[in-house]
Amino acid sequence: MTKLLFITANPNDENHSFSMAAGKAFIEAYTATNPKDEIVTVDLFKQEIANLDADVFSGWRKLRAGQSMDALSKEELVKVSRLNEILDQFVSADKMVFVTPLWNYLFPAVLKAYIDAVAVPGKTFRYTEKGSVGLLQGKKVLHIQARGDFYSEGHPLADLELGNRYLKQLMAVMGISEFEGLFIEGHDAMRDKAEEIKLAGIERAKQLAKKF
Repeated sequence: MTKLLFITANPNDENHSFSMAAGKAFIEAYTATNPKDEIVTVDLFKQEIANLDADVFSGWRKLRAGQSMDALSKEELVKVSRLNEILDQFVSADKMVFVTPLWNYLFPAVLKAYIDAVAVPGKTFRYTEKGSVGLLQGKKVLHIQARGDFYSEGHPLADLELGNRYLKQLMAVMGISEFEGLFIEGHDAMRDKAEEIKLAGIERAKQLAKKF
């Protein structure tokens, strides 16, 4: 059975977010097209994701030294165990859909915390003498991103868009080369056309879902 992770990084729902509206349309169309697939929703604003702090690094050092989980302090155990759960869920998926806004040229901080949890040497990539090698070949990723101005290639602000570019690069490090982006943009720059832009994004999401 194919497993799809539907990962959202937005505190707003589809009534107040263009990316979430497109994401909702995508997942509904995808479910209708692939009724036997397992779909797991991961709302990053409702997840407990441990930041990589002193407890996490000390816990990891103990494990790398050959000690068991029993050797970890209470704080280390809670945080490391939770990070392991997030990592295992990510690695087990065949497809991932990220739904984000563009905030300050990047994405919400919760997504960075999530990426830190899954970008783990030996699990999603490994180091070699010739550089890092991804371990998640064969998986697919879609990034649905809403951005109020125009950041597509050819626009003056294109070089300032870091969210999709960062996510695409990290997925490549993990060996994921099948990466698509669906962008809903310009609705703040052209407020008189905002609804038209939103509906066009929703329609593109529905069509993309049928072949993803």
